[in-house]
Amino acid sequence: MGLTVFQVGLGLAFLIGIIKVYLPTLLQNTYQPLPPGPKRKPLIGNLSDLPPSGVQEWVHWSKHKKLYGPISSVTVLGQTLVILNDSEVAIELLEKRSAIHSSRPRMVFAFEMCGWLNFLSSLPYGQRFRAYRKHIQSLLGTSHLLHRFGHIQEAEVGRFLFRLLKKPDDFISHLRTEAGAIILKIAYGYTIEPHSTDPLISLADSALEQFSQATVPGRWLVDILPFLRFVPSWLPGAGFKRTAKEWEATASRTVEIPFRFVKDQVERGTAPNSFLGEFLQTEKLSTKQEFEIKWTAVSLYTGGADTTVSSLSCFCLAMILFPAVQKKAQEEIDRCIGDQRLPSFNDRANLPYVNAIVKESLRWHPIAPMGIPHVTTQDDCYNGYLIPKGAMLLPNIWGFTHDMETYKDPMSFRPERFLDTEDHVAEQDPSKYVFGFGRRICPGRVLADQSLYLTIAQTLATFKLSEPEGESKAAANFAAGIISHPKPFNAKIEVRDSQRERLIRDIEHKYPWEQGNAHSLVELSGNTGMWKSSIDKN
Repeated sequence: MGLTVFQVGLGLAFLIGIIKVYLPTLLQNTYQPLPPGPKRKPLIGNLSDLPPSGVQEWVHWSKHKKLYGPISSVTVLGQTLVILNDSEVAIELLEKRSAIHSSRPRMVFAFEMCGWLNFLSSLPYGQRFRAYRKHIQSLLGTSHLLHRFGHIQEAEVGRFLFRLLKKPDDFISHLRTEAGAIILKIAYGYTIEPHSTDPLISLADSALEQFSQATVPGRWLVDILPFLRFVPSWLPGAGFKRTAKEWEATASRTVEIPFRFVKDQVERGTAPNSFLGEFLQTEKLSTKQEFEIKWTAVSLYTGGADTTVSSLSCFCLAMILFPAVQKKAQEEIDRCIGDQRLPSFNDRANLPYVNAIVKESLRWHPIAPMGIPHVTTQDDCYNGYLIPKGAMLLPNIWGFTHDMETYKDPMSFRPERFLDTEDHVAEQDPSKYVFGFGRRICPGRVLADQSLYLTIAQTLATFKLSEPEGESKAAANFAAGIISHPKPFNAKIEVRDSQRERLIRDIEHKYPWEQGNAHSLVELSGNTGMWKSSIDKN
C-alpha cells in the first residue's frame, strides 16, 4: 500500500524535528550548554515533559526549581522553552536585557489560526508594538492622566454595589459587568446595558477565555508541527481546525463590532469622548494609522477586563477563607471614614490596610501565573548557559510570589506583610512581578490598580462576605490557563446594615442609569440574528 501525502508529510516533519532537536546540540559551544532539564527522548524531545491538559502550569514548572535550579529548559522538536523559577533571573533577562528578550513566540494556533496575532499581548517586538504602546501610554500612562476617568470608575463601582445588593449570588457576573463597563467606556465611549447581560461584554469574555486556552505553550500540536494547519478539517485528529475557525470568528467580531460602532457614531456626530473616538474625530488617519488605532483600542479592552475580574474574584474568595482580614479592613474603614459616605480615591492614603489587601490580592494568586511567553531574538548567555535565539522564556510569576524566602507563609492571605511596623519590614511589593517585565509590562497597570482599590474599598465598606451555611467548605482552587481564575465557588454576601444599604441606594441618584448602546450594534454587526437574540433574551 502506498503512502498518503499526509503520511509522507508527517514523516518529513519528524525528520526535520530530529534535525532541529539534535543539530543545535552538535553545533553548540561546549562551554555554553542549555539550562538543565529532563533528558530528551528520541524524536519527540521533551514533549512528554510539558504540562498535561488541565494541570496548573505554574505548579508543574515549579517542580523544576528543586530538580534543576532557578533556570531550566525543555526542548520539543527544536523549540526550546526556558523556565525562570527565580525572580532575580527573570529581572536580569526580561528587564535588564529586555532589548533581546521582549518578542513573542510564533504560536500558529492562537495567533495565525485564531486571529490573535495583532493584539498587543501577541505582537512580536517591533514598530507596530511600539506604536500601540505609545498610544496607550498617552491615555493611561500616569495617575495624573487617569483623573479624567475617575468619575467613570466611581460610577461603575457604585453600580456594581447596587447589582450586588439586588442579586448577591451573581457576584462574579457583576464583577465582569463592572470591569467591562469601565474599559468599554474609556476605549469606545460605549455604554453597556444597565439591567441585563450586555452582548459586547459577553462576546469579549468568550474571546478572552478562548485566548487563555489557545496560548498555553505546548498544548496544540500544530504549534510544534506547523504544517498540520493545512490538513483537511475532516481528517481524524484535525478537530483543532474547527475549533480555530470558531475562535477566529469570535476574535474578529471582538475587534470589528466596537470599531464600527464608534466609526458610525463619529459619522453621525454623536460620538461621546473615548480613546478611539478622539482619534477618529481629530485627524484624518491613514490606513496604517487606522489599523493601529483599531487594534490598540481592542487591546485596551481585552488586556484589562478579564485580568481585573481575576484579581477581584481572588479578593472575594480570600474574604471568605480569611474572615479576620475582612473584619480588620472594615474596622479601618469605619474608623477613618465612618458610615455616612463611601471610600473614595482621596481616602487611599488613609487606608493602609485596605491598600495592602489590594497588593495581597495580586500576590496571593497572580493574574497570569506563568505570564505570556517572551522570545529571545538573538543568542544570549546567562550564568554559563546558552539561551538560543528563538527560545521561549516562561517566568513563573506564581513561584515568585510564593517564594518562602521573600514571603512568609505565602499560601496564606496576609495583607500585614506589606505594612512597615517597628518589628517588621514590609515584604516585596508584588507589582514588581505581576504586571509583567521590561518592555512587555502591562501598560494599563495604573488603571487596573485604581479599579481594584476602589472596588475592594467600597465592597468592604458596604458588604460582609462569608461562606454559605450548609455547603462544603470553600477552598483556594484555581483553573489552569494563561489567565487564571478561581474555580467556581459560592459566597453569602449581605449588606452590613441599613445605613450602608442607604448609601448604595443613593448611587442611583448620584449616577442615574444610562441607556445602553447594545441595540446600536444590531445594524452594524453583520450578524444581526446573533446580536438581536442575545439582546432580546435579556
